Amino acid sequence: MLSRLLQPEIKSLIENKQFGILKDILQEWTPTDIADLITNLEEKERVILFRLLHTEIAADTFEYLDFDTQIELLKSMGNEEVAKILNEMDPDDRTALFEELPASAAKQLIQLLSPEERKIALHLLGYPENSIGRLMTPDYVAVNSSWTIKEALDYIRENGKNKETLNVVYVVDGKGRLIDDIKIREFLLAPLDKKVYELMDENFVALNVYDDQEKAVSVLKKYDRVALPVVDNSGVLLGIVTVDDVMDVAEEETTEDIQKQAAVGVLEEPYSDIPILKMIKKRVGWLSVLFVGQMFTATAMAYFEDAIEKAVVLALFVPLIISSGGNSGSQAASLVVRAMALGEITLNDWLKVFKRELLTGLSLGLILALIGFLRFNILPAPDDGFETYWIIITLVVSFSLIGVVMWGTLIGSMLPFLMKRLDFDPAASSTPFVATLVDVTGILIYFSIAMSLLKGKVL
Repeated sequence: MLSRLLQPEIKSLIENKQFGILKDILQEWTPTDIADLITNLEEKERVILFRLLHTEIAADTFEYLDFDTQIELLKSMGNEEVAKILNEMDPDDRTALFEELPASAAKQLIQLLSPEERKIALHLLGYPENSIGRLMTPDYVAVNSSWTIKEALDYIRENGKNKETLNVVYVVDGKGRLIDDIKIREFLLAPLDKKVYELMDENFVALNVYDDQEKAVSVLKKYDRVALPVVDNSGVLLGIVTVDDVMDVAEEETTEDIQKQAAVGVLEEPYSDIPILKMIKKRVGWLSVLFVGQMFTATAMAYFEDAIEKAVVLALFVPLIISSGGNSGSQAASLVVRAMALGEITLNDWLKVFKRELLTGLSLGLILALIGFLRFNILPAPDDGFETYWIIITLVVSFSLIGVVMWGTLIGSMLPFLMKRLDFDPAASSTPFVATLVDVTGILIYFSIAMSLLKGKVL
Protein backbone atom coordinates (compact mmCIF):
# COMPACT_ATOMS: atom_id res chain seq x y z
CA MET A 1 0.00 0.00 0.00
CA LEU A 2 2.82 2.39 0.95
CA SER A 3 4.71 1.60 -2.26
CA ARG A 4 1.72 2.40 -4.46
CA LEU A 5 1.01 5.69 -2.71
CA LEU A 6 4.61 6.86 -3.20
CA GLN A 7 5.09 5.32 -6.65
CA PRO A 8 4.82 8.68 -8.54
CA GLU A 9 7.45 10.24 -6.24
CA ILE A 10 9.75 7.22 -6.71
CA LYS A 11 9.38 7.44 -10.49
CA SER A 12 10.23 11.15 -10.33
CA LEU A 13 13.42 10.48 -8.33
CA ILE A 14 14.50 7.85 -10.87
CA GLU A 15 13.81 10.15 -13.83
CA ASN A 16 15.79 12.96 -12.21
CA LYS A 17 18.59 10.54 -11.26
CA GLN A 18 18.39 11.46 -7.57
CA PHE A 19 19.66 8.05 -6.58
CA GLY A 20 21.19 9.12 -3.26
CA ILE A 21 17.84 10.35 -1.95
CA LEU A 22 16.09 7.26 -3.31
CA LYS A 23 18.62 4.95 -1.63
CA ASP A 24 18.06 6.66 1.73
CA ILE A 25 14.27 6.33 1.34
CA LEU A 26 14.45 2.63 0.51
CA GLN A 27 16.55 1.88 3.60
CA GLU A 28 13.46 2.64 5.69
CA TRP A 29 11.22 0.28 3.71
CA THR A 30 10.54 -3.41 4.31
CA PRO A 31 11.48 -5.97 1.61
CA THR A 32 7.78 -6.71 0.96
CA ASP A 33 7.02 -3.04 0.25
CA ILE A 34 10.05 -2.74 -2.00
CA ALA A 35 9.01 -5.89 -3.89
CA ASP A 36 5.52 -4.46 -4.37
CA LEU A 37 7.04 -1.22 -5.69
CA ILE A 38 9.35 -3.05 -8.12
CA THR A 39 6.44 -5.09 -9.49
CA ASN A 40 4.56 -1.90 -10.38
CA LEU A 41 7.47 -0.16 -12.11
CA GLU A 42 8.61 -0.33 -15.73
CA GLU A 43 11.40 -2.75 -16.60
CA LYS A 44 14.18 -0.13 -16.78
CA GLU A 45 13.03 1.44 -13.51
CA ARG A 46 12.98 -1.96 -11.80
CA VAL A 47 16.61 -2.64 -12.67
CA ILE A 48 17.77 0.81 -11.52
CA LEU A 49 15.94 0.61 -8.22
CA PHE A 50 17.01 -2.97 -7.49
CA ARG A 51 20.67 -2.12 -8.02
CA LEU A 52 20.41 0.64 -5.41
CA LEU A 53 19.57 -1.87 -2.68
CA HIS A 54 22.12 -3.21 -0.23
CA THR A 55 22.95 -6.86 -0.96
CA GLU A 56 21.10 -8.26 2.07
CA ILE A 57 17.97 -6.14 1.43
CA ALA A 58 18.16 -6.99 -2.28
CA ALA A 59 18.22 -10.72 -1.50
CA ASP A 60 15.28 -10.44 0.90
CA THR A 61 13.32 -8.36 -1.62
CA PHE A 62 14.14 -10.78 -4.44
CA GLU A 63 12.45 -13.60 -2.53
CA TYR A 64 9.12 -11.74 -2.54
CA LEU A 65 9.09 -11.12 -6.30
CA ASP A 66 7.20 -13.33 -8.76
CA PHE A 67 9.19 -15.69 -10.96
CA ASP A 68 8.99 -13.60 -14.16
CA THR A 69 10.26 -10.48 -12.39
CA GLN A 70 13.08 -12.48 -10.79
CA ILE A 71 14.23 -13.75 -14.20
CA GLU A 72 13.98 -10.25 -15.66
CA LEU A 73 16.25 -8.86 -12.95
CA LEU A 74 18.74 -11.73 -13.20
CA LYS A 75 19.10 -11.14 -16.94
CA SER A 76 19.82 -7.46 -16.32
CA MET A 77 22.66 -8.11 -13.88
CA GLY A 78 26.19 -9.33 -14.30
CA ASN A 79 27.43 -12.64 -12.90
CA GLU A 80 29.00 -10.97 -9.86
CA GLU A 81 25.74 -9.21 -8.92
CA VAL A 82 23.72 -12.39 -9.48
CA ALA A 83 26.14 -14.38 -7.33
CA LYS A 84 25.76 -11.93 -4.44
CA ILE A 85 21.96 -12.16 -4.56
CA LEU A 86 21.85 -15.95 -4.85
CA ASN A 87 24.35 -16.48 -2.03
CA GLU A 88 22.34 -14.19 0.28
CA MET A 89 18.97 -15.82 -0.47
CA ASP A 90 17.40 -18.26 1.95
CA PRO A 91 18.16 -21.80 0.70
CA ASP A 92 14.49 -22.81 0.49
CA ASP A 93 13.54 -19.74 -1.58
CA ARG A 94 16.58 -20.26 -3.80
CA THR A 95 15.55 -23.89 -4.33
CA ALA A 96 12.06 -22.75 -5.37
CA LEU A 97 13.66 -20.46 -7.98
CA PHE A 98 15.91 -23.21 -9.37
CA GLU A 99 12.94 -25.59 -9.60
CA GLU A 100 11.15 -23.22 -11.98
CA LEU A 101 14.14 -22.77 -14.29
CA PRO A 102 15.17 -25.04 -17.17
CA ALA A 103 17.87 -27.48 -16.07
CA SER A 104 20.59 -25.75 -18.12
CA ALA A 105 19.79 -22.31 -16.65
CA ALA A 106 19.63 -23.66 -13.09
CA LYS A 107 22.99 -25.36 -13.58
CA GLN A 108 24.59 -22.08 -14.68
CA LEU A 109 23.26 -20.23 -11.65
CA ILE A 110 24.35 -22.98 -9.26
CA GLN A 111 27.90 -22.55 -10.54
CA LEU A 112 27.80 -18.92 -9.31
CA LEU A 113 27.24 -20.02 -5.71
CA SER A 114 29.97 -20.26 -3.13
CA PRO A 115 31.16 -23.83 -2.44
CA GLU A 116 29.20 -23.96 0.82
CA GLU A 117 25.97 -22.59 -0.70
CA ARG A 118 26.37 -24.78 -3.79
CA LYS A 119 26.56 -27.84 -1.56
CA ILE A 120 23.35 -26.80 0.21
CA ALA A 121 21.57 -26.08 -3.08
CA LEU A 122 22.49 -29.42 -4.64
CA HIS A 123 21.51 -31.20 -1.41
CA LEU A 124 18.02 -29.64 -1.40
CA LEU A 125 17.49 -30.17 -5.13
CA GLY A 126 18.35 -33.85 -4.65
CA TYR A 127 15.06 -34.52 -2.85
CA PRO A 128 11.90 -35.54 -4.78
CA GLU A 129 9.77 -32.78 -6.24
CA ASN A 130 7.01 -31.60 -3.87
CA SER A 131 8.75 -33.26 -0.93
CA ILE A 132 9.43 -31.44 2.33
CA GLY A 133 13.14 -31.77 1.54
CA ARG A 134 12.72 -29.19 -1.24
CA LEU A 135 10.84 -26.89 1.14
CA MET A 136 13.12 -26.96 4.18
CA THR A 137 15.95 -24.60 5.06
CA PRO A 138 19.15 -25.62 6.90
CA ASP A 139 19.17 -22.27 8.75
CA TYR A 140 18.27 -23.39 12.27
CA VAL A 141 19.86 -23.49 15.71
CA ALA A 142 20.54 -26.83 17.39
CA VAL A 143 22.33 -27.46 20.69
CA ASN A 144 23.68 -30.59 22.32
CA SER A 145 21.76 -32.07 25.23
CA SER A 146 24.93 -32.34 27.34
CA TRP A 147 25.70 -28.61 27.19
CA THR A 148 25.02 -26.22 30.05
CA ILE A 149 22.48 -23.42 29.54
CA LYS A 150 25.38 -20.93 29.42
CA GLU A 151 27.09 -22.89 26.66
CA ALA A 152 23.82 -23.10 24.72
CA LEU A 153 23.13 -19.36 25.03
CA ASP A 154 26.68 -18.49 23.98
CA TYR A 155 26.27 -20.72 20.93
CA ILE A 156 22.92 -19.12 20.07
CA ARG A 157 24.39 -15.60 20.31
CA GLU A 158 27.29 -16.58 18.08
CA ASN A 159 25.35 -18.51 15.42
CA GLY A 160 21.74 -17.30 15.60
CA LYS A 161 21.99 -14.00 13.72
CA ASN A 162 21.02 -15.23 10.24
CA LYS A 163 18.80 -18.16 11.25
CA GLU A 164 15.17 -18.41 10.12
CA THR A 165 13.75 -18.44 13.64
CA LEU A 166 14.94 -18.48 17.24
CA ASN A 167 11.55 -19.10 18.83
CA VAL A 168 12.46 -22.75 19.28
CA VAL A 169 15.89 -24.28 19.85
CA TYR A 170 16.37 -27.88 18.72
CA VAL A 171 18.24 -30.40 20.85
CA VAL A 172 20.31 -33.15 19.26
CA ASP A 173 22.39 -36.00 20.59
CA GLY A 174 26.01 -36.78 19.75
CA LYS A 175 25.00 -38.25 16.37
CA GLY A 176 22.89 -35.29 15.32
CA ARG A 177 19.56 -37.02 15.96
CA LEU A 178 16.71 -34.78 17.05
CA ILE A 179 15.64 -35.57 20.61
CA ASP A 180 13.63 -32.50 21.59
CA ASP A 181 12.65 -28.92 20.83
CA ILE A 182 12.64 -26.27 23.57
CA LYS A 183 11.25 -22.74 23.50
CA ILE A 184 13.89 -20.06 23.78
CA ARG A 185 12.27 -18.59 26.89
CA GLU A 186 13.04 -21.82 28.74
CA PHE A 187 16.74 -21.14 28.14
CA LEU A 188 16.44 -17.50 29.14
CA LEU A 189 14.75 -18.32 32.45
CA ALA A 190 16.90 -21.33 33.44
CA PRO A 191 20.00 -21.14 35.70
CA LEU A 192 23.19 -20.89 33.66
CA ASP A 193 24.78 -23.95 35.22
CA LYS A 194 21.81 -26.18 34.47
CA LYS A 195 22.17 -28.83 31.75
CA VAL A 196 20.10 -28.70 28.55
CA TYR A 197 18.77 -32.24 29.08
CA GLU A 198 17.20 -31.06 32.37
CA LEU A 199 14.83 -28.84 30.35
CA MET A 200 13.78 -31.65 28.04
CA ASP A 201 10.42 -33.42 28.06
CA GLU A 202 11.10 -35.29 24.75
CA ASN A 203 7.68 -34.25 23.49
CA PHE A 204 8.20 -32.92 19.98
CA VAL A 205 6.77 -33.14 16.47
CA ALA A 206 8.92 -33.61 13.37
CA LEU A 207 8.43 -34.07 9.63
CA ASN A 208 10.22 -36.61 7.47
CA VAL A 209 12.30 -35.14 4.67
CA TYR A 210 10.51 -37.35 2.11
CA ASP A 211 6.96 -36.47 3.25
CA ASP A 212 4.72 -34.63 0.82
CA GLN A 213 4.64 -30.87 1.29
CA GLU A 214 0.89 -31.02 1.97
CA LYS A 215 1.65 -32.85 5.21
CA ALA A 216 3.59 -29.82 6.45
CA VAL A 217 0.46 -27.71 5.97
CA SER A 218 -1.75 -29.97 8.08
CA VAL A 219 0.85 -30.65 10.82
CA LEU A 220 1.81 -26.99 11.20
CA LYS A 221 -1.85 -26.06 11.51
CA LYS A 222 -2.62 -28.89 13.94
CA TYR A 223 0.17 -28.01 16.36
CA ASP A 224 0.04 -24.22 15.81
CA ARG A 225 3.79 -23.86 15.23
CA VAL A 226 5.80 -21.22 13.38
CA ALA A 227 8.36 -23.85 12.34
CA LEU A 228 8.78 -27.62 12.35
CA PRO A 229 11.98 -29.69 12.34
CA VAL A 230 12.73 -32.01 9.41
CA VAL A 231 14.53 -35.31 9.96
CA ASP A 232 15.71 -38.20 7.79
CA ASN A 233 14.70 -41.85 8.23
CA SER A 234 17.28 -42.21 11.02
CA GLY A 235 15.97 -39.21 12.95
CA VAL A 236 18.93 -36.95 12.11
CA LEU A 237 17.93 -33.27 12.06
CA LEU A 238 18.37 -31.87 8.53
CA GLY A 239 16.50 -28.58 8.57
CA ILE A 240 13.27 -26.78 9.40
CA VAL A 241 10.12 -25.76 7.56
CA THR A 242 8.73 -22.33 8.43
CA VAL A 243 5.17 -21.08 8.36
CA ASP A 244 5.75 -18.58 5.52
CA ASP A 245 6.86 -21.35 3.17
CA VAL A 246 3.99 -23.60 4.25
CA MET A 247 1.50 -20.79 3.58
CA ASP A 248 2.77 -20.63 -0.01
CA VAL A 249 2.22 -24.38 -0.37
CA ALA A 250 -1.27 -24.12 1.14
CA GLU A 251 -2.21 -21.34 -1.27
CA GLU A 252 -0.88 -23.32 -4.23
CA GLU A 253 -2.72 -26.50 -3.20
CA THR A 254 -5.98 -24.64 -2.62
CA THR A 255 -5.68 -22.97 -6.02
CA GLU A 256 -5.08 -26.34 -7.70
CA ASP A 257 -8.10 -27.87 -5.95
CA ILE A 258 -10.35 -25.00 -7.01
CA GLN A 259 -9.18 -25.30 -10.61
CA LYS A 260 -9.69 -29.06 -10.65
CA GLN A 261 -13.16 -28.74 -9.15
CA ALA A 262 -14.02 -26.33 -11.96
CA ALA A 263 -12.92 -28.99 -14.49
CA VAL A 264 -9.83 -27.03 -15.54
CA GLY A 265 -6.29 -28.36 -15.81
CA VAL A 266 -3.91 -26.94 -13.20
CA LEU A 267 -2.50 -23.59 -14.35
CA GLU A 268 1.25 -23.29 -13.74
CA GLU A 269 1.16 -19.55 -14.46
CA PRO A 270 -1.00 -16.66 -13.23
CA TYR A 271 -4.30 -16.34 -15.11
CA SER A 272 -3.36 -12.95 -16.58
CA ASP A 273 0.00 -14.26 -17.91
CA ILE A 274 -0.95 -17.63 -19.40
CA PRO A 275 -1.11 -17.63 -23.25
CA ILE A 276 -4.57 -18.07 -24.81
CA LEU A 277 -3.56 -21.26 -26.62
CA LYS A 278 -2.28 -22.81 -23.40
CA MET A 279 -5.47 -21.75 -21.59
CA ILE A 280 -7.54 -23.49 -24.28
CA LYS A 281 -5.50 -26.68 -23.87
CA LYS A 282 -6.05 -26.59 -20.10
CA ARG A 283 -9.82 -26.30 -20.50
CA VAL A 284 -10.70 -28.26 -23.63
CA GLY A 285 -9.93 -31.73 -22.23
CA TRP A 286 -12.42 -31.78 -19.39
CA LEU A 287 -14.90 -29.73 -21.41
CA SER A 288 -14.84 -32.38 -24.14
CA VAL A 289 -15.35 -35.17 -21.61
CA LEU A 290 -18.29 -33.31 -20.09
CA PHE A 291 -19.75 -32.69 -23.55
CA VAL A 292 -19.61 -36.40 -24.34
CA GLY A 293 -21.24 -37.06 -20.98
CA GLN A 294 -24.07 -34.67 -21.79
CA MET A 295 -24.68 -36.64 -25.00
CA PHE A 296 -25.85 -39.50 -22.79
CA THR A 297 -28.47 -37.11 -21.40
CA ALA A 298 -29.78 -36.64 -24.94
CA THR A 299 -29.71 -40.43 -25.42
CA ALA A 300 -31.71 -40.90 -22.23
CA MET A 301 -34.24 -38.31 -23.39
CA ALA A 302 -34.54 -40.07 -26.75
CA TYR A 303 -35.27 -43.35 -24.95
CA PHE A 304 -38.37 -41.74 -23.40
CA GLU A 305 -39.39 -39.96 -26.62
CA ASP A 306 -42.75 -41.75 -26.79
CA ALA A 307 -43.62 -40.71 -23.24
CA ILE A 308 -42.68 -37.11 -23.99
CA GLU A 309 -44.84 -37.10 -27.16
CA LYS A 310 -47.86 -38.30 -25.18
CA ALA A 311 -47.29 -35.94 -22.26
CA VAL A 312 -45.27 -32.95 -23.46
CA VAL A 313 -45.82 -31.32 -20.07
CA LEU A 314 -43.26 -33.72 -18.60
CA ALA A 315 -40.49 -32.04 -20.60
CA LEU A 316 -41.19 -28.75 -18.80
CA PHE A 317 -39.84 -30.14 -15.55
CA VAL A 318 -36.66 -31.77 -16.91
CA PRO A 319 -34.38 -28.73 -16.23
CA LEU A 320 -35.83 -28.43 -12.72
CA ILE A 321 -35.20 -32.09 -11.89
CA ILE A 322 -31.68 -32.47 -13.26
CA SER A 323 -30.44 -29.10 -11.97
CA SER A 324 -31.63 -29.93 -8.44
CA GLY A 325 -29.78 -33.25 -8.55
CA GLY A 326 -26.65 -31.64 -9.99
CA ASN A 327 -26.67 -28.87 -7.39
CA SER A 328 -27.05 -31.29 -4.48
CA GLY A 329 -24.29 -33.51 -5.88
CA SER A 330 -21.95 -30.55 -6.35
CA GLN A 331 -22.60 -29.42 -2.78
CA ALA A 332 -21.79 -32.85 -1.38
CA ALA A 333 -18.66 -33.26 -3.53
CA SER A 334 -17.29 -29.85 -2.51
CA LEU A 335 -17.88 -30.50 1.19
CA VAL A 336 -16.31 -33.96 1.15
CA VAL A 337 -13.28 -32.90 -0.92
CA ARG A 338 -12.59 -30.01 1.43
CA ALA A 339 -13.03 -32.21 4.51
CA MET A 340 -10.51 -34.65 3.01
CA ALA A 341 -8.05 -31.84 2.33
CA LEU A 342 -8.30 -30.67 5.94
CA GLY A 343 -7.86 -34.19 7.29
CA GLU A 344 -11.33 -34.19 8.87
CA ILE A 345 -12.23 -37.47 7.14
CA THR A 346 -10.25 -40.38 5.68
CA LEU A 347 -11.00 -43.29 3.36
CA ASN A 348 -12.11 -45.35 6.35
CA ASP A 349 -14.94 -42.87 7.00
CA TRP A 350 -16.76 -43.61 3.74
CA LEU A 351 -19.58 -45.58 5.40
CA LYS A 352 -20.12 -42.87 8.00
CA VAL A 353 -20.28 -40.25 5.24
CA PHE A 354 -22.60 -42.48 3.18
CA LYS A 355 -25.10 -42.77 6.03
CA ARG A 356 -24.85 -39.07 6.81
CA GLU A 357 -25.37 -37.99 3.19
CA LEU A 358 -28.18 -40.52 2.68
CA LEU A 359 -30.14 -38.87 5.49
CA THR A 360 -29.13 -35.39 4.33
CA GLY A 361 -30.10 -36.11 0.72
CA LEU A 362 -33.46 -37.54 1.76
CA SER A 363 -34.18 -34.51 3.93
CA LEU A 364 -33.17 -32.04 1.23
CA GLY A 365 -35.22 -33.93 -1.35
CA LEU A 366 -38.31 -33.87 0.87
CA ILE A 367 -37.94 -30.12 1.44
CA LEU A 368 -37.60 -29.38 -2.28
CA ALA A 369 -40.44 -31.78 -3.10
CA LEU A 370 -42.73 -30.00 -0.63
CA ILE A 371 -41.80 -26.59 -2.04
CA GLY A 372 -42.40 -27.83 -5.59
CA PHE A 373 -45.70 -29.51 -4.77
CA LEU A 374 -47.07 -26.39 -3.07
CA ARG A 375 -45.77 -24.14 -5.86
CA PHE A 376 -47.38 -26.14 -8.67
CA ASN A 377 -50.71 -26.52 -6.89
CA ILE A 378 -51.13 -22.93 -5.70
CA LEU A 379 -51.25 -21.75 -9.31
CA PRO A 380 -54.03 -23.02 -11.62
CA ALA A 381 -53.19 -26.03 -13.75
CA PRO A 382 -52.26 -25.24 -17.38
CA ASP A 383 -55.03 -25.55 -19.93
CA ASP A 384 -53.26 -28.12 -22.09
CA GLY A 385 -55.43 -31.19 -21.61
CA PHE A 386 -53.51 -32.49 -18.61
CA GLU A 387 -55.36 -30.52 -15.92
CA THR A 388 -57.25 -33.68 -14.90
CA TYR A 389 -54.00 -35.39 -14.00
CA TRP A 390 -52.24 -32.27 -12.69
CA ILE A 391 -52.07 -33.55 -9.09
CA ILE A 392 -50.49 -36.81 -10.23
CA ILE A 393 -48.01 -34.94 -12.44
CA THR A 394 -46.97 -32.76 -9.52
CA LEU A 395 -46.56 -35.90 -7.44
CA VAL A 396 -44.30 -37.31 -10.17
CA VAL A 397 -42.17 -34.18 -9.96
CA SER A 398 -42.10 -34.27 -6.15
CA PHE A 399 -41.14 -37.94 -5.92
CA SER A 400 -38.54 -37.43 -8.65
CA LEU A 401 -37.00 -34.55 -6.70
CA ILE A 402 -36.67 -36.77 -3.65
CA GLY A 403 -35.00 -39.53 -5.66
CA VAL A 404 -32.74 -37.33 -7.77
CA VAL A 405 -31.56 -35.09 -4.92
CA MET A 406 -30.83 -38.09 -2.72
CA TRP A 407 -29.02 -39.85 -5.57
CA GLY A 408 -27.06 -36.72 -6.47
CA THR A 409 -25.99 -36.25 -2.86
CA LEU A 410 -24.78 -39.85 -2.62
CA ILE A 411 -22.90 -39.66 -5.93
CA GLY A 412 -21.29 -36.35 -4.99
CA SER A 413 -20.16 -37.60 -1.59
CA MET A 414 -18.93 -41.05 -2.66
CA LEU A 415 -17.09 -40.09 -5.85
CA PRO A 416 -14.21 -38.37 -3.96
CA PHE A 417 -13.71 -41.57 -1.94
CA LEU A 418 -13.56 -43.60 -5.15
CA MET A 419 -11.05 -41.19 -6.67
CA LYS A 420 -8.92 -41.35 -3.52
CA ARG A 421 -9.06 -45.17 -3.51
CA LEU A 422 -7.81 -45.20 -7.11
CA ASP A 423 -4.94 -42.84 -6.15
CA PHE A 424 -6.41 -39.90 -8.05
CA ASP A 425 -6.84 -36.43 -6.63
CA PRO A 426 -10.36 -36.24 -5.08
CA ALA A 427 -10.59 -32.66 -6.34
CA ALA A 428 -10.69 -34.11 -9.86
CA SER A 429 -14.25 -35.29 -9.10
CA SER A 430 -15.16 -31.79 -10.19
CA THR A 431 -18.57 -30.28 -9.64
CA PRO A 432 -19.26 -30.15 -13.42
CA PHE A 433 -18.41 -33.87 -13.65
CA VAL A 434 -20.76 -34.70 -10.78
CA ALA A 435 -23.49 -32.55 -12.33
CA THR A 436 -23.11 -34.26 -15.72
CA LEU A 437 -23.27 -37.72 -14.17
CA VAL A 438 -26.34 -36.83 -12.14
CA ASP A 439 -28.03 -35.29 -15.20
CA VAL A 440 -28.07 -38.63 -17.02
CA THR A 441 -29.26 -40.66 -14.04
CA GLY A 442 -31.74 -37.92 -13.11
CA ILE A 443 -33.49 -38.33 -16.47
CA LEU A 444 -33.80 -42.08 -15.88
CA ILE A 445 -35.20 -41.60 -12.36
CA TYR A 446 -37.67 -38.90 -13.45
CA PHE A 447 -39.17 -40.73 -16.42
CA SER A 448 -39.20 -44.08 -14.63
CA ILE A 449 -41.35 -42.56 -11.87
CA ALA A 450 -43.50 -40.77 -14.47
CA MET A 451 -44.19 -43.98 -16.39
CA SER A 452 -45.07 -45.79 -13.16
CA LEU A 453 -47.56 -43.20 -11.87
CA LEU A 454 -49.02 -42.08 -15.21
CA LYS A 455 -49.25 -45.47 -16.92
CA GLY A 456 -52.81 -46.05 -18.13
CA LYS A 457 -53.66 -42.39 -17.69
CA VAL A 458 -51.72 -40.13 -20.05
CA LEU A 459 -49.00 -42.66 -20.97
